[in-house]
Amino acid sequence: MPNGYMGKILWIDLSTEKLEEEELSEEIYRQYLGGYGLATKLIYENMPANTDPMSPNAIFGFFPGLLTGTVAPLSGRFMVAGKSPLTKTWGDSNCGGYFGPEIKKCGFDAILIKGMANNPKYVTIIEDERQIVDASDLWGLDVVQTENMLKDKHGSVQIASIGQAGENLSLISGIVNDKARIAGRSGFGAVMGSKKLKAIVLKGTKKIEVADKDALIQHTKDYNEGINNATAGGIEGYRTLGTTMGNEILFQIGDTPCKNWGGTKEEFPSERLSKISGVEIDKYKQKSYGCFSCPVRCGAIMKVPEVNLEETHRPEYETCASFGHLLLNDDLMSIFKANDLCNRAGIDTISAGATIAFAIECYENNLISKDDTDGLELTWGNSDSIIKLLSKIINREGIGDLLADGSKIAGEKLGRGSEYAMHSMGQELGMHSPKYYKNMGTTFAFDPTPGRHTTASLDFFVMGPIIKPNGLFEGITLPKKFKRPGEDRSEAEKLFTAIMQFTHSLGLCEFLYVFQKYPLLELVKAVIGWDLDISEAIKTGQRIQTLRQAFTLREGIDIIKNKLPERTVTVDYLEDYRGYCEKIGWNPENGYPLEKTLQNLNLEFVIKDLY
Repeated sequence: MPNGYMGKILWIDLSTEKLEEEELSEEIYRQYLGGYGLATKLIYENMPANTDPMSPNAIFGFFPGLLTGTVAPLSGRFMVAGKSPLTKTWGDSNCGGYFGPEIKKCGFDAILIKGMANNPKYVTIIEDERQIVDASDLWGLDVVQTENMLKDKHGSVQIASIGQAGENLSLISGIVNDKARIAGRSGFGAVMGSKKLKAIVLKGTKKIEVADKDALIQHTKDYNEGINNATAGGIEGYRTLGTTMGNEILFQIGDTPCKNWGGTKEEFPSERLSKISGVEIDKYKQKSYGCFSCPVRCGAIMKVPEVNLEETHRPEYETCASFGHLLLNDDLMSIFKANDLCNRAGIDTISAGATIAFAIECYENNLISKDDTDGLELTWGNSDSIIKLLSKIINREGIGDLLADGSKIAGEKLGRGSEYAMHSMGQELGMHSPKYYKNMGTTFAFDPTPGRHTTASLDFFVMGPIIKPNGLFEGITLPKKFKRPGEDRSEAEKLFTAIMQFTHSLGLCEFLYVFQKYPLLELVKAVIGWDLDISEAIKTGQRIQTLRQAFTLREGIDIIKNKLPERTVTVDYLEDYRGYCEKIGWNPENGYPLEKTLQNLNLEFVIKDLY
């Protein structure tokens, strides 16, 4: 039995209703870890180029990180990954809660789905018994109703499911576990819906063996004590307010976009901003909520009687920004309601809010009228119309059918208004501004899965201990002049991008970058038994990033020509990217990994596809 990982994956073919195990070698884990590292390797080699992501031949799956399921701090994450139907690039979406560890407890390091069912199905893996079950009675339910019904039937289980948005094949829909933890980006709710797969139900009893239990416990205890003893600063803020601690301050410093990325601070003044602050939201908190193995617990369960919500999850900063600042909406009750609607329906709050902003700007400029909106008056801050339009998008009713696939496709179908769609290759931009975090423009435009704030954006994540003298991880220090254009900045981008691929593939929460020094390699050794040095960790991260890039290029995406909406950026993000390409060993003229780079990273199998 290996340490840390289970050594096998499960393939589910919905067309044939066959479930087959596959064993993987230690070499694959050492080179690709888990999460989207392992995902990229398996999907790249098993799904042909240019496969329609909504076809039976498409493959997607659930991939816990290499450390997920152990007590290693902040390691409870998993990835949903495959080809994005929204951007047609490599797609991945990070999620927490308790579903990822349960995959490991069921004995697998990944569950991959292919084929297409003839009618709605759900899959159960319960204590070694595996079944594909009729889900006709679940189809049409939201994810909370689905979880409740499945738990009534199967007991204490972990569930990932789609709501109405995924069933309706909305390209901005996601997959939900723990009733409100959503793998929201890249459109995988639509992929799951296209396969007529309503849910996956898990209950496992397998134990994850570790190489050095005493060392794992000690490193975990030391790290958690530092977290628990923090009484000020970022850790305490996250513990109390979660990501909503940024609702006011990030807008004030110029990070949060408003009025569809075209507004000013004066249009959302402090007296309005304070109405949707983290402090105001916290008044409705019933209890804290945290993901598996998290000592911070930045989530919360809320009760909001004003809108008849007896139990709902706290909206995250991104949700508050997309349904608040972006729409000039200071009605906190509508944000609670929008968050609950999105979570239940399984739709990405960032894309949903940004698509509504697109619709409002089209309405404001007379590109659509009340006749088009079924009588809704789409004006900035009109919370009643915002909620009604969101419901239409979820159910593909009226104008909601036009908007359900995001702002880019809506503009193309309308034949007008595309200049108001704030996206990258079809994915609405995360709620952080490249005007403030300069490197975010490069990330939004050129990451293999575009438009995402949670990928490796140097300026966004160096606000934490990574830039302190003792570093975030042992052996990693950034060049001193990394904030200025030039060699140091490109080198820093190379290092940071690599290390973030490494930590994502371990299943680590990215908030570890803003907390305190993390025993990264020590935990890998304690759990897996590998005596890695930081240079191998960086090379592993570069391998994963390069294979993600190769997947997107193999799909025919001319990534170097991607441009962001002008109102979202002020810097030359292309020049930044070219410097990074030179450092990582990619052609700066087109983003293609050089042949010698592919050879050095043991990616020779990619050469035939790109050359």
